[in-house]
Amino acid sequence: MKLAVRTMMSLMLALAPGLAGAQATDPGDDKTVIFAKDDPEMAVATAKALASLDEFLALAEAPPSGTDRFKLKVEVLDGNVSEHFWVIPFRRTETGFVGILANQPEAVRNVVLGQNIEFTRDDVSDWGYRRDGRQVGSFTVCVMFKRMSQEEADYLRDKSGYDC
Repeated sequence: MKLAVRTMMSLMLALAPGLAGAQATDPGDDKTVIFAKDDPEMAVATAKALASLDEFLALAEAPPSGTDRFKLKVEVLDGNVSEHFWVIPFRRTETGFVGILANQPEAVRNVVLGQNIEFTRDDVSDWGYRRDGRQVGSFTVCVMFKRMSQEEADYLRDKSGYDC
């Protein structure tokens, strides 16, 4: 019997202002949902995010009025275990990016919440930011909502400004 490889995706919806994005406002806001590594809906969401990554990065470098909380979701590998985390804030470096891990790891043990991590463009799986209080991007989050109860997804959408 072949064991399906699974990946964990962190949701983290709302960030506490003034905490450099390293903590959720409520521990209940940081959800982890497990997906098969080859989940077709997640693959489409990731492809959509990566197709528009350059535009997002340009916007993040010169944020227009009314925008904030720019974030990247990155995959962290620990042996054969994979987990995706939001990194908030982040900045470009000569070799890629560096930023603060904004979710509590559940599967990988080589990183911790609040740690500065370095990563490359190849590690990025999603991006997002807020514009006038509404979420833009965060394509993987919209897929994650489909795997939650309707009540929980509606609550989190309304609380955090997602339009999916």
